Amino acid sequence: MKLHCAGRVLDLATPAVMGILNVTPDSFSDGGRFLDPDDALRQGLALRAAGAAIIDVGGESTKPGAESVGLQEELDRVIPVLERLRGACDAILSIDTLKPQVMREAVAAGAGLVNDVMGLRAPGALAAVAEGPAAVCLMHMQGEPRTMQQAPHYEDVVTQVSAFLAERAQACRTAGIAAERICLDPGFGFGKTLDHNLALLAGLDSLAAGPYPVLVGLSRKSLLAQLLGRGVEERLAGSLALATAAVLAGARIVRTHDVAATVDAVRVAAAINQAAAAARRNAGD
Repeated sequence: MKLHCAGRVLDLATPAVMGILNVTPDSFSDGGRFLDPDDALRQGLALRAAGAAIIDVGGESTKPGAESVGLQEELDRVIPVLERLRGACDAILSIDTLKPQVMREAVAAGAGLVNDVMGLRAPGALAAVAEGPAAVCLMHMQGEPRTMQQAPHYEDVVTQVSAFLAERAQACRTAGIAAERICLDPGFGFGKTLDHNLALLAGLDSLAAGPYPVLVGLSRKSLLAQLLGRGVEERLAGSLALATAAVLAGARIVRTHDVAATVDAVRVAAAINQAAAAARRNAGD
């Protein structure tokens, strides 16, 4: 399985790790740490050195209750960082945004992947990606960041999330975006309760069995506070457990704040998957 990212091909035969680089004052975990473009560059290079195949640059927080950011402010945050990283780093660069104009300018500045929590539902977003060469990650979110955790409800969360992502992928294909440019994110923590998140993880193998690679973002999420009673900076072990479970279920990209430790966890889980596949092949001989 491969993802085509603006002229570069990410081979996902072995799952990849995406490092998070938030250039925001209010992101739930690292807000305010990398507002200066030079600090962001150093962090991006550190993420790459730790093993991140993708660096996901975001200029607008999408945590529960987050307020929107103006277009120019978001551009001012992310474009200098992307330009610096493009010249200094061989990782695939990703732009975490829901604004079509940010998508266009970010791709022009070097982003090979558009990571959109709205699944390209904003007016003009689908066209913005279709007209360029970048890959896209389509995420499921019930509601919007400001309201998404206010009593989310599903009849069957796995079925409904899978149907939504299939519809968005088909919309992309209809707009001219090749299948090789599409990956899917079930949106853990975005308009979902603890039970919804656990059910999604338990049913992730069904989504991962489809034609598109699955990306998961479980790093330091609030579900770990509910499960473990841990603060944001105390969630590494829980995050690694979630990442391991996701890769065992077929996830191909793991988005994380803690790249080095997650790379190790992903490699172990991938080795288990490879051993299981070999055993199935041998049993069929």
